[in-house]
Amino acid sequence: MSVARDILRTYRAPRETLRRLLSDGPSEGRALTWLMAAAVLLFAAQLPALAREAHLSGGDPPFAALASGALLGAVVIAPLMFYGLAALSHLVARIFGGQGGWLGARIALFWALLAAAPLMLLRGLVAGFIGAGPALTVTGSLAGAVFLFFWLAGLFEAERRSGPAG
Repeated sequence: MSVARDILRTYRAPRETLRRLLSDGPSEGRALTWLMAAAVLLFAAQLPALAREAHLSGGDPPFAALASGALLGAVVIAPLMFYGLAALSHLVARIFGGQGGWLGARIALFWALLAAAPLMLLRGLVAGFIGAGPALTVTGSLAGAVFLFFWLAGLFEAERRSGPAG
């Protein structure tokens, strides 16, 4: 199944989608691909707000400087933090009886990031075109809640399985 179809399927049945992704033979390469795709989309989601900020500030700091910092944060620093967060979530799941593996925890987090990316892109558009206000609060809250739901549902699915991959 294509990634786009899997993302759509995640909105209907997140646990079943992750179960199928894990049964396809999870790999570190696939997990890293999902993480980097999500990181690029998260960077793209920041661009409208950064353009708005640069425009409203009269170009000081310039858009290129803002975008460069966002690129560094989204594509270099954030993935490292997500690896740490996945490891921490696996350790917490182990405390509560989780039987999955490290890779399963990474897949649950990285897939949740990628699956929630469309809502994060929407939030970015709202931040860029409308700015701060109720619309941004609602879209940001929705994107965050959906991501958290996908992650916890996926983590539950990955940790109920035994084996090195989850």
